[in-house]
Amino acid sequence: MRVVIVTESFPPDVNGVAHCALQTARHLVDRGHAPVVVAPAPAPGSKPDAFAPCPVVHVPSLPLPGYAQVRVALPSRRLAATLVEHRADVVHLASPFVLGVRGMAAAARLGIPAVAVYQTDLAGYARTYMGAGEAAAWRRIRSVHGAADLTLAPSSTSLHDLETHGVPRVKLWPRGVDTERLRPDRRDEALRRELAPNGELIVGYVGRLAPEKQVELLAGACGLAGVRVVIVGDGPSRPGLEQALPGAVFLGRRTGDDLARVFASFDVFAHTGPFETFCQTVQEAMASGLPVVAPAAGGPLDLVAHGRTGLLVPPRDPAAVRDAVRSLAADAGLRAAFGAAGRATVEGRTWAAVGDQLIGHYAKVLAGRRTAVAA
Repeated sequence: MRVVIVTESFPPDVNGVAHCALQTARHLVDRGHAPVVVAPAPAPGSKPDAFAPCPVVHVPSLPLPGYAQVRVALPSRRLAATLVEHRADVVHLASPFVLGVRGMAAAARLGIPAVAVYQTDLAGYARTYMGAGEAAAWRRIRSVHGAADLTLAPSSTSLHDLETHGVPRVKLWPRGVDTERLRPDRRDEALRRELAPNGELIVGYVGRLAPEKQVELLAGACGLAGVRVVIVGDGPSRPGLEQALPGAVFLGRRTGDDLARVFASFDVFAHTGPFETFCQTVQEAMASGLPVVAPAAGGPLDLVAHGRTGLLVPPRDPAAVRDAVRSLAADAGLRAAFGAAGRATVEGRTWAAVGDQLIGHYAKVLAGRRTAVAA
């Protein structure tokens, strides 16, 4: 199968869309298929991922105003040319927004089936960044995804939201997790002593530091005796968060084995953003054997079994986050039980398993197209 993956982000970017697109390309190659990636060009001076498993076509891009870490693709003939030159059987649209919309249009002109992967809560972002515009965001989502042969939603909440807002042909497709790299035995006592020299309980957050993530909700946890909050990631909110989270340790961006070591060295993982369509870092924390505190909204509702693998709290409630951390800090046995249950829960959720599901979705779309042509 010849697949063109059109993605709004790809390594060296570090985010959920980029990581999922990379894992999808790797799995397609592993299964003997032929993918090509089309993505915005990275920032000047950055090094593209040397381990990309397939050809990557970069289209010109500019930084998003006010959020330079995000690159927005400019109009380019390279996209349509790639679809033709690769003789694509199917176009995979990863979180279509700008480049993906052009990919959808090009696929339609060329008569190529398109599978759109919903990964970004644009409506939630509209509320966060503009204070309004949610209805307009859903109109755009409905327009883009309605043109696809199939839309894949990462969680039951996302699937329900898409169907409620009139998006047709939606199926569930979750995300995989690297359970070989992310393991409890990566715990590093030397790192723990560096992060918490007085033996504090380490509460970690991993993710982008941006307004929609609401990391400031960890301020109450910072005030708990015997607790050290550690923040991994970068983004436009970092300067403000360094002021809002007194005593927190900011490690910046971490990846690969280094990130796995950091994850396993936490005692509790806390996620705060209420707009997650999936929330990959929660799943990665569970693979690392950590109890999880997360908002009872979006993707975490599928991932966290309240009272068994972690604690779900009301969204945007700093007191609830603080109290959940306090209860876990006070009970080492509960932390261990939650962590072990979380690890057991995700052990079968490999990228190979979910990648095979994706290939099955492609096959059904292609079969549907053939049936429609024959009719």
